[in-house]
Amino acid sequence: MMNNTLKAVLLTSMLPFAANAAQELTPWYVGGGLGINNYEPNCDEKTMKQCGEDEPYAWDVLGGYLFNDYFGIELGYRDLGRAEWTDYSNKLNDAGAKGITLGLVAFWPLFDKFSLSAEAGAMNYLLSNKKQWGSEYYSDSGIAPFVGVGLGYNITENLKLSAKYRRYENLDENEWNTLEMESNYYGLELTWRFGRYKSDPAPAPVAAVETDADNDGVADTQDQCPDTPSTHKVDAMGCTVYEYVDGKRDINLGHINFENNSDTITDEHHEDLEKLAKYMNENDKVVVHLAGHASNVGNPDYNMKLSERRAQAVAKLMVNQYGISADRVSAKGYGITQPVMEGNTPEAHRANRRIEAHITGPMKQAVLK
Repeated sequence: MMNNTLKAVLLTSMLPFAANAAQELTPWYVGGGLGINNYEPNCDEKTMKQCGEDEPYAWDVLGGYLFNDYFGIELGYRDLGRAEWTDYSNKLNDAGAKGITLGLVAFWPLFDKFSLSAEAGAMNYLLSNKKQWGSEYYSDSGIAPFVGVGLGYNITENLKLSAKYRRYENLDENEWNTLEMESNYYGLELTWRFGRYKSDPAPAPVAAVETDADNDGVADTQDQCPDTPSTHKVDAMGCTVYEYVDGKRDINLGHINFENNSDTITDEHHEDLEKLAKYMNENDKVVVHLAGHASNVGNPDYNMKLSERRAQAVAKLMVNQYGISADRVSAKGYGITQPVMEGNTPEAHRANRRIEAHITGPMKQAVLK
């Protein structure tokens, strides 16, 4: 009953170790061992005639705490097995030691995952027999010092396997003064250290220097409109923010030459028409009125009809070639009724032969900072 109580106390004491397991490698560890123990009864004493065979199997459980990587303390419970002998009356007898241990342990790393260890402590032992073969039951307790050495190998950062040797002294039975024993233990031990290694923090990345070529407040790596004027308000992509305002705009398409008595537009004037089409595509809510004008040369009625045909030719080109919706384009001829330069000179005739584009409606306007 006492043995079971001691085991329960030891195992219960280890529960806080498991509860304290953290994400870092903690100083707490638990373990257990199994091995062979050899008692050394003094067979030369007159009280003993013949040493018998031992029941050598021994085991232990333990919990430990590391003060640092090289030094710690261990609390354990050990059962050292049993020894048999024949006493002076030819009776078979036996005895075994078990109990709680407390010791200090030191570690020396060797190379890679190997390490050496040394330990020293004391065992609060209970020495007793099984009351077999007609012998009287007896027991005694005491304190036995022990020392030990070991060779360990870290299987993982938490799990360690060690080969152990321990020497116990003064396992004596003093009540009847019948036994003075020592013990040599050889075995293997597994220990588990709670937690895990704390990895070194990764070095902080060096922030890349962000450039902003157009000074709009958006880095070039994110800027989808890299040439935005610095005075424009921009969105998250670096593009100008626009608003719609109602307004009017007149675009003078300049002197568009036609063949004599023709409303066909020559190729050299398509550049101006492309600019008009681009503006209307960018401002998709405006409409344009194309006004045709003529110089004061020849019959006014004829010039009125000719200016009408030429204005319609420009409107047709805007719809068919540049894709402007027909409901956004209107055209009318004004003949010689709205001259921009008076007189009958070549310069006046050139200035008055023109087509004007009058644009009205909601126009996109950049929002300024």
